[in-house]
Amino acid sequence: MVSRFFGVLLSGFVLLVVVRGGYAQDRPNILFIMSDDHTAQAVGAYATVLKSLNPTPNIDALAREGMLFENAFCTNGICTPSRACIITGRYNHLNGVFDLGGRIRPEDQMLPIQMRKAGYQTVMIGKWHLKEEPNYDYYKVLPGQGSYHSPTFRIQGDQPWPQNTVQHDGQHSTDAITDSLLTWLRESRDPKRPFFISHHYKAPHDFFENAERYQSYLADVEIPEPETLYEVPDSWGSIATRGANDELRPHIGTSIGKRNPRRSYAIDLYELFPEEFPPGYDPKELSREETTRLAYQAYLKKYLRCVKGVDDNLKRVFDYLKSAGLYDNTLIVYTGDQGFWLGEKDFQDKRWAYDESQRMPFIVRYPKSIPAGTRSDAIIENVDYPAMLLDFAGAEIPETVQGRSFRSICETGSEPDDWKQAAYYRYWMHMAHHDNPGEMAMRTKLYKLIYFYGCDYQGEQQTPPGWELYDLTQDPAELNNVYDDPKYLAIREQLKQLFAALRQRVGDDGSHYPKCEAVVQEYWDYDADDRRKAVEISHAFKATREKMLAEGT
Repeated sequence: MVSRFFGVLLSGFVLLVVVRGGYAQDRPNILFIMSDDHTAQAVGAYATVLKSLNPTPNIDALAREGMLFENAFCTNGICTPSRACIITGRYNHLNGVFDLGGRIRPEDQMLPIQMRKAGYQTVMIGKWHLKEEPNYDYYKVLPGQGSYHSPTFRIQGDQPWPQNTVQHDGQHSTDAITDSLLTWLRESRDPKRPFFISHHYKAPHDFFENAERYQSYLADVEIPEPETLYEVPDSWGSIATRGANDELRPHIGTSIGKRNPRRSYAIDLYELFPEEFPPGYDPKELSREETTRLAYQAYLKKYLRCVKGVDDNLKRVFDYLKSAGLYDNTLIVYTGDQGFWLGEKDFQDKRWAYDESQRMPFIVRYPKSIPAGTRSDAIIENVDYPAMLLDFAGAEIPETVQGRSFRSICETGSEPDDWKQAAYYRYWMHMAHHDNPGEMAMRTKLYKLIYFYGCDYQGEQQTPPGWELYDLTQDPAELNNVYDDPKYLAIREQLKQLFAALRQRVGDDGSHYPKCEAVVQEYWDYDADDRRKAVEISHAFKATREKMLAEGT
């Protein structure tokens, strides 16, 4: 398996440029649904500890009628970079969107442009988050992150972008986004042309403001807890994620409980939703375990209420498509923009290269060519999504697109012999917002190799560098770092060679931020001197962070 992987990886991308003929009625309508921060762990079709709660019956029905991908991954686990990959088909180091400040100019929005050239009506409704004006025939998008309640939308009009707006007073954003889609379908759709719709929900992004009608949902239910909510085994992580002698556990990765004194749901969620906590709740007085337990229950209930709102609204969409005779002639995709932590390892948010946040739910239904009730473990990345959509549309896939269509996998369940054997990941926002260090990773079906290089764009070193290697066959939960296990030394070195080759293949050659790349290369070998420096950096960062906390900065 490893030798096959090595050969495929070094052979390079195979870019498909497919132009199909045919009339509009021969091609499917396309509905691309994406919910913000909806992780696979909170989709019933992906067996998890939450499955018994039945959180997504309508999304699960979509999976029963189509194909579910078990190994779909984002290339950067935050909102804006993920969306940039999907709309351009290019990795972030080439599309220029490294973090939340990125933008994609209208002329670079490849996906809707190519759909329009292929004769599709193009529509964008909901969360946009790419700053520039959407290059769709029709759009109605939230400004920035948007509001959960009484949301404002930016629309086309007499004034230049982004001045034309409309507000949905008294509505929850999930309901307003669905209403907007249904209004377009009923009133504006040209039945003689196929449509391509990007339908993007804000929910369940934090801080999880559900519609009032869901407030009683799960109120009296004890939400099952992940095994690692309170503690992780000593075998997990590295000096990069724990610090020397675990001295950075309070400072790396924001928390559910009060492990991280700077940011935790035990405090932040309580300040927003005190009604979700018992009377007299005081995180300063309660034990760490008790605050974690109560914060987790409050967090998951708010999160799943937002998920429930999305799932119920999708039933409205699906019911309309059925009544209009469009359901079976529409390629329907459901995904999130990345994964999300639901208490595992006491982490919140996303960003990490671990599967909880790197994995994306991805379900596709099109009964004319995709067999119902099928699953695939093929590795796909969000840069591949637009190529697949364009392929089904019979549209041209430009040579600039780095992703590759996986239409044949959808239709046959089989991977081509030259299909990719690894996903690439890179998170650039070193220690921003949620205290995640800069990292890059390679994920195969068998292994996860993560390199925490621990610096910002300019190479400023703040957290200790370290490597982690997980054997996913023996350890799918990624709890036993075998990087220094003598039994894995040979595979480790082979994987590091493949990782370096993968970086070159996807174009992450370090030229974008050379000072950062210098640090990446400095600790790549991770010899005894590198490890000694990592300990020194750990001590220095601990002192700096404790000083900041004492000063309240």
